Amino acid sequence: MTVHATAPAVMPAPPAAPPAPPCTLVVFGVTGDLTHRKLVPALYSLAAGGRIGERFALMGVARSAVDVATLRRELREGVDQFSRRRPADAANWERFAAGIDYVHGDFGDPATYATLARQLHALEAARGLPGNRLFYLATPSSAFGPILTNLKAAELITPPHHPIWTRVIIEKPFGRDLDSSRALNALVATVLDESQTFRIDHYLGKETVQNIMVFRFANALFEPTWNRRYVDYVEITAAEDIGIEGRGAFYDQTGVLRDMVQCHLLEVLCLTAMEPPTTGSAEDVRGEKLKVLHALRVMKDTDIPADVVLGQYKGYRSEPDVAPTSTTPTYAAIRAFVDNWRWHGVPFYMRTGKRLAKRVTEVSVHLHPVPLCLFEHTRACEGIVPNVLTLRIQPDEGIQLAFSSKMPGDELVVSSVTMDMKYVETFGGEPPEAYERLLLDAMRGDPTLFLRRDWVEASWAWLTPVLRHFERQPPADLPNYEPDTWGPMRCELWIRETGRVWRDL
Repeated sequence: MTVHATAPAVMPAPPAAPPAPPCTLVVFGVTGDLTHRKLVPALYSLAAGGRIGERFALMGVARSAVDVATLRRELREGVDQFSRRRPADAANWERFAAGIDYVHGDFGDPATYATLARQLHALEAARGLPGNRLFYLATPSSAFGPILTNLKAAELITPPHHPIWTRVIIEKPFGRDLDSSRALNALVATVLDESQTFRIDHYLGKETVQNIMVFRFANALFEPTWNRRYVDYVEITAAEDIGIEGRGAFYDQTGVLRDMVQCHLLEVLCLTAMEPPTTGSAEDVRGEKLKVLHALRVMKDTDIPADVVLGQYKGYRSEPDVAPTSTTPTYAAIRAFVDNWRWHGVPFYMRTGKRLAKRVTEVSVHLHPVPLCLFEHTRACEGIVPNVLTLRIQPDEGIQLAFSSKMPGDELVVSSVTMDMKYVETFGGEPPEAYERLLLDAMRGDPTLFLRRDWVEASWAWLTPVLRHFERQPPADLPNYEPDTWGPMRCELWIRETGRVWRDL
């Protein structure tokens, strides 16, 4: 049974946020899939919504020898297909496209950056821009070093706290393990101050991920129960119904642990488990998330097989550019423990995978069952189940609370009832795309939703022993689950051994 939450008859209008400051966004890898599907559709939505104005420009850099008109046409196609304001309005697009320019060249060639500097100055003069620049590295991580060192050599990076600012957004992956992440961070630090470095994880830009903190710390009803005394276990699911989508060469070298667990799932775990920050400042919030990572119990090599279940969907080894005997996992379930006073003894179950039954990301907080059923002389006890609070991140964003209630009638019969708040029904309209919020925050210099160097290294420090274990001893039963299911059957048995179950999705 489901009871839908309703919004007030008239929702108060949110306060108008200031628009982005005048700046130029320089995208390395502008002809790539990320720019086509995510970045430019997000930028167009911001422009159409008045969040960035005509004092904005987009400079693309890539190896392809296309002209500006062709690039604009291809970017328009991406907006028409992927923007939440699709298809593009002709007038809005023309205003936005007028600020697009392009430089083609090799990322390792200093001549590319000399040309980039000349065209940037010309574009900024034509658009009346002061010289503020946000560089976006939408490239493989192997290109980060050449791009950063050449930007510095071409004097395109201003010092930190300079009146004309320079910031750099770096896409994941941030290394492959602890050693490589440290090396990458050391390289970045030779060019940029940490205040100029914005390591992006698009999950943190999702409205419902941001709402985890608001839900916890703005409601007196829930925070007192958010601890080991009331919570039995926490379940974090990030399921994808798609496969590797032609990215076999990348994915077979990466796998689900590096692709999803190290960043996305650990970030959601930190938001779920963190203590209230002293203030809402970026450094206070990021500091509390780091404390969660430091409190995560490091898995000993002998314990890893009992706390981690890996899987690979049948048919993965037949994907293009995948090794025919690959042991790269496409599914992972992990039982983690946060060893602090709030959470000691409470298991956090994380699961994620490709080619699962449906696409869904959510956090479910399972409370302890009631200690005693008062209605043993009736059938009521059969319907009493533990309360579950679910924060749905995607799709069908919302908050759901399951509790027990008496059913109408002469007999005492108890049924589980679900109270369900849906974002679209409550607030109306589609929530902004994650990249819209993150791009705006980077332009404004707000790093709250970006990853700090110490968090990145701490997350790899926790995960690297797991990676090393399975590199030495890969699972012998791969592939071990059918597409369009919920993963390996062993995972169901694994969680039931502790008297717990996965939430029915």
